[in-house]
Amino acid sequence: MNQPAQIRIAEASDARQIMAVINSAFRIAEEFFCFEDRITLEEVERLFTTGTFLVAEARTRGDRVLGGCVYVELKDGDRSYLGLLSVDPSLQQTGLGSHLLTEAEKHCHSRGSRFMDILIVNLRTELVPFYQRRGYAETGTLPFPIDVKTKQPCHFITMAKPL
Repeated sequence: MNQPAQIRIAEASDARQIMAVINSAFRIAEEFFCFEDRITLEEVERLFTTGTFLVAEARTRGDRVLGGCVYVELKDGDRSYLGLLSVDPSLQQTGLGSHLLTEAEKHCHSRGSRFMDILIVNLRTELVPFYQRRGYAETGTLPFPIDVKTKQPCHFITMAKPL
């Protein structure tokens, strides 16, 4: 990317690019325990009806490039959920994921949310420290969906942060 990424609320027309970024990022990170792509186009389109995607884009050689995304959903009361934080593999380790995370937290806070909740897979051991450095604390565990076939047993770690 030739210039800093701009964060904006995604539009339905971004769904295919969102799916591509999520699947390319998660394929690298989760192929050791997952058999399939992380998300389908239909699942991305359905998430537009329950929450909001924020996307990071920039212009490279005149083209609009979607370099990352994150999904947020306002829940009952004063809580929000954050998931699918994804950065194109060629842009990982550039700070773009942290930038998306910060903007997602601001987005939810500005809409009255006081806490952000996340779920991470216990096998992704690099994620607990990543989120702890950003103020999240472990709050418990949840079972992994039984309809998702994995190469090894796993569960979710729940984490939360006051906004």
